Amino acid sequence: MGNVQFRSYAPEDFAPVIALWQTCGLHPSRSDSAERLQHKQQRDPELFLVAEQDGRIVGTIMGSYDGRRGWINKLAVDAGQRGQGLARALIAEVEQRLKAIGCDKVNLLIEADNAAVAGFYARLGYANDALIFMEKWLA
Repeated sequence: MGNVQFRSYAPEDFAPVIALWQTCGLHPSRSDSAERLQHKQQRDPELFLVAEQDGRIVGTIMGSYDGRRGWINKLAVDAGQRGQGLARALIAEVEQRLKAIGCDKVNLLIEADNAAVAGFYARLGYANDALIFMEKWLA
């Protein structure tokens, strides 16, 4: 991992974060606009982290907490940083922060075209839960 530092997302991170997500095969949606990500950062900045090395964003993780359950979204690590423990460290950091605010269960979703990462999460203690995922855009 070298000299990677974690810090909260800031509005000026928008372009490099979106670029990293796209490079990593994540799918930014309408709710990933600059305005919506700034709103997310203002709501719980301690859970929306970027990993920075030498002034360049090399990882992201977006945690959230609704007072009952925690969520992990948008875990992304630059290809040049993979295999060095950065994803594991980002998850551990957000899990620790969630636990500190009273969260006792964390959920995450994996896009169907990214199913290969399920083994990674399983090694971290996450288990598959057979659910039906549904969504509705309000805007």
